[in-house]
Amino acid sequence: MALGDTLTFLDELSSNNTKEWFEAHRAQYERARAAFEDLVAQVIAQFDRVDTIGTLDPKDAIHRIHRDVRFSHDKSPYTTQLSALIGPEGRKSMHRAYYLRLAPGDQSLVSTGAFALSGTELQTIRQQIAADPQPLRAIVASASFRQHFGTLSGEQLKSAPSGFAKDHPAIDFLRYKEFLATCHFNDEDVIRADFVERIIAVCQAGQPLTHWFDQVLGVRAKPQR
Repeated sequence: MALGDTLTFLDELSSNNTKEWFEAHRAQYERARAAFEDLVAQVIAQFDRVDTIGTLDPKDAIHRIHRDVRFSHDKSPYTTQLSALIGPEGRKSMHRAYYLRLAPGDQSLVSTGAFALSGTELQTIRQQIAADPQPLRAIVASASFRQHFGTLSGEQLKSAPSGFAKDHPAIDFLRYKEFLATCHFNDEDVIRADFVERIIAVCQAGQPLTHWFDQVLGVRAKPQR
C-alpha cells in the first residue's frame, strides 16, 4: 500500500471509528501500517545525517493505533493517525526526539523540541532563558529554522510565569510551557517521491533546538543497543 492509500484508510477510519468497522477492514489497516513502518524505516536509515540515536527498530518507534479511553470523554477506540517518535529510546524517548505524524486532511507533521516537561525541567529552562536568551533567539531566527518552522509553537501562559517580570526582555520565550518546532505537510507532500528527504531536512533544521534543550537540562540520551 502506498502512503496515499494509507491516508485514505485513515480518512475512512475517522468516519467509521468503531471496532466492528476496524475488524472488517483489518487487512487494509495492516497494509497501511506496513507502509508507514516502511516510511519510518527509511527515515531511520538516514537519520545519522540528523542525530545520533543508536540502533532503532521502526516497531519500537511507532505508537499504537488503539486509544486509551479510560479517562476520556471521547470513547472512539482508535486514533485516526499513524505516528512515531524517532529518538534514542524510540517512542519512549523524552529527549532528543523527533515526532512524525501521518494524518489525512493536510494534518501530517514533523515536530521536535522540549515537551512533556516536569516542573523542575521547565523552571530550569526558564531560568536559563532569563539569564541568556540569545542562544535560543539565534536558533529560532536562523534562516533554516524560519524556512521549515516559521516560529516556535506550543502551549503558552497568557501572562508571565511566577517569578518572572511581565516586561522581561525574553518574556516571549518565558511564557512557553513547551517549546516546539513543527512543520506541517499537506496530503500532496506525503505522496511525493522526496517525502523522506524532506522529513530529514526538517529534522536537520530542528536539531539545534532539541540539542540546546538537552544541553540546558544536562541530558545525555542513551541510545538503544
